[in-house]
Formats: sequence, C-alpha cells, structure tokens
Amino acid sequence: MKAMIVVDVQNGFCHPDGSLPKLGLPLEGAEAAVANSARAVESARAQGIPVIFTRHVYRPGFYDEGPWLAGRTADLASVGGLLAGSWDGDVVDDLKRGDDDLVVDKCRLDAFQWTSLEPLLRGLGAAELVVCGVVTNFCVETTVRSAIMRDFEVTLLEDCCAAQTSRLHDIGIEVMRDCGFATVTTVAEFAGAAVPA
Repeated sequence: MKAMIVVDVQNGFCHPDGSLPKLGLPLEGAEAAVANSARAVESARAQGIPVIFTRHVYRPGFYDEGPWLAGRTADLASVGGLLAGSWDGDVVDDLKRGDDDLVVDKCRLDAFQWTSLEPLLRGLGAAELVVCGVVTNFCVETTVRSAIMRDFEVTLLEDCCAAQTSRLHDIGIEVMRDCGFATVTTVAEFAGAAVPA
C-alpha cells in the first residue's frame, strides 16, 4: 500500500504574499513546484493513493518554534507567519485540500517528530511513501530520512519540490538519490502510472 505525503506546500512558503517571501526568503521554483504538486495530488487520488498534507505551524507566542528554527527566521514571529489556523499556515488552494483530507501539523523539520504521522501511516497499511513538497533540503529531506529509518520505502517527486536556491534543491535531491534514501522520479512518470498501457 502506498501513501502520498505532501510536505508543507503552504501559503507561508509558496505564495508570493506568504510570510517567508515577504521576509526575503522566497523559494526558487515555488510556482512550478506547486503546479506539479497539484498534478501529483490529483494523480494520487486517481490511483487510489491516500494523500496526507503536512503543515509546519506554530502556536500563538511561538513557544513551540525552538531556538534553532527561531534563529533561521528571526522575524517570523513579528509578522505572525505560519500560525496554526491562519491563511499563512494553510495548504495552498491549488492543491484543493478538502475538509476530509488527512492533515498532520508539525513544528520541526521532521514530519514524524512529535506528530501522529507514523501511526496514521501504519493505520493506512502504507509501506511505500510518495513524497513531494518544500523545502527540499530541510523538511523534505529530513522527513525522507526519518521515513527510511522507520522502514518505509520512499519515492521522491523531484519536480514537485523547491528550495531557496536551485543549487540547494539539487544538492538535496542528489543526497537523497545517491545515498539511497529515495527513488527519485518526476510527476510525469508518477502520473503515467495511472494511465493504462
């Protein structure tokens, strides 16, 4: 059984009006990654693959952000970015997340840390994961590594991911592919699996 994990494709990261772009931290290739992720989600649903959206969000006061993350986005709290329940913290509209879709909220790079993701996947009977999202070399790579340590097989859709620079994106993809953390493919190849030969 497969499941798709869409990592943090949120307004705060991917929308031009989101908090991170406004703070001067846009993702290179975010627009393409969002469009490709929307196609991947649609294809997963057509293939009967459950889709789980993760959201990187904080509680009011940002007490759960932690010093390491706070040091990398020092102004996030001042603009109220990525707050739980806010537009900034929600999944972008292009992915058509519905009220009945599975959502896992997190406050660390690793989508498994302190969340219900693993029991949810075990409950679904998933052994193979299809992963896409942002940021390639942060939350995506950390979640992929964590999945491997929990004995999930991972397929990564590289053109459904984005990072602050294309170089950082490419490095993240290279590490995950060449170290064997994930089988790397494209949304076209994944979507092609839904088309009968």
